[in-house]
Parts: sequence; C-alpha cells; structure tokens
Amino acid sequence: MVRLRAHHLLCLLTYVGRGYSEAFVRRADALAARLSAGEPALIVEGPDDMCAPLLHDAQAHCFKARPAARDRRAAADVAALLGRPVAPGDTISFDASTLDRLRRAFAEETTRAACQGCPWQALCTSIAGNGYRNARISSERPAG
Repeated sequence: MVRLRAHHLLCLLTYVGRGYSEAFVRRADALAARLSAGEPALIVEGPDDMCAPLLHDAQAHCFKARPAARDRRAAADVAALLGRPVAPGDTISFDASTLDRLRRAFAEETTRAACQGCPWQALCTSIAGNGYRNARISSERPAG
C-alpha cells in the first residue's frame, strides 16, 4: 500500500514529473505507477512515501506545521467530496470514478483550500486547465 499524507492526494492529481530533486521525481514516478496500477493509498499523518527522498534533512518542510495544516484542509475537502472520512488509517484507490471526481473538483477549485500559498499552485492550475495532459497518475489499468 502507498502511504500518503492527505494533501498529496491532491498533488498527485497534477503530477507531471516535476519535483524538488531527481530523487523526488523518481520516487513520485514510482508511486504514481503503483497507484495507477490499482494499489490503494493509505492515509498517514506526517511524512509519507512521497516525502522519503527529502527526509535525510531534519529541516525538511515535510516535518513542519504548514504541510500538516495542508493535510487537514485537503482531508476535509476530499472527505466532503467523496462523502466519507479521509483520515489516517483510511484508504483511497484512484479508480476511474474516484480519479475523475477528484480531478473535476480540483479543476473547479472546490478541493483546493490546501493549495493556498503552495509554490506549485500555478503549475497545478495550468495542468488542471489543460485537462491533466501528461499527468502521471491514471486510472487506465494495464492489460494482462
């Protein structure tokens, strides 16, 4: 199971292979592939599998209060959209229906409270505005 903090549910919607470092991008690519293949995400509190390449630095932003606040806002928005709890211990799968609902709400800015002040906000808005073209997470399962 992919361990994700709540705000990374939103980040992955528009993830196109850009990130903080080459190691971060490699890790995010691998996680996007696992989620696209149907592996569920386990919601966790604090640093998660996406944060892993940054955790060698004790001062990494993953440990700070701002990402935790983003998690609370994202969890509330996603829970309201999906009509079910989104808290540590809950799981979410990026099946076609869920991914479509999340992306539609993100593009309409109904699930974006967590994004306020994020340095990636303009990029994510652009990707959503372009129909999520080149986004690495997909609900299309490989044949076989």
